[in-house]
Amino acid sequence: MIPYPRLAFALPLLLLMAVAQAENSTRIPGYTIYHSALTTDMLDPKVAHTYGIQRSKSKGMLNVSVIRDVPGTTGKPVPAEVHARAVNFRGQTIEIPMREIDEQDAIYYIGEFHVHNQEHLNFTIEVRPEGSQRTHKILMKQQFFVD
Repeated sequence: MIPYPRLAFALPLLLLMAVAQAENSTRIPGYTIYHSALTTDMLDPKVAHTYGIQRSKSKGMLNVSVIRDVPGTTGKPVPAEVHARAVNFRGQTIEIPMREIDEQDAIYYIGEFHVHNQEHLNFTIEVRPEGSQRTHKILMKQQFFVD
C-alpha cells in the first residue's frame, strides 16, 4: 500500500510526463526546467479525474516543472512563477493559465488549452524560480494530432 493515497494518482501522471519530458528540458543557471505538451486523452482517466482535467483529443495540456541543481542528486523540485502562452499559425495568441500541483516530492505546473488537428503551436513559457530575481523565457514548438 502506498502511504500517501494522493501520490498513487500522481505517480502515473508524473511517469507519463517524465517520458514526455525526456527530450524537453532547458538548462538555466542552477536549474533544469522540464516542459512538455500533449493531448489530454493520453492521461489515465483516474488521474484526469483527480486533477479535474477533461480528457479529450482536442484539449491540450502543458506541463512544466522546475528542478534546482543539488550536487550528487537528481535535484530538488522548487516552486516558481510560471506563465505560458502559445501562438498558432494564424498568429492568434492563446493564453494558458497555469496551476500548481504540489505533491509530496514533486511540484509541477499544468495548463489546458484547445487544439485542432495538425495544429502547430509555438509556446512561450516564462519561469521565475522561487527566490530568483530573473525570469527565464523558454520557447517550444509542438504539433498536435487529434483525428
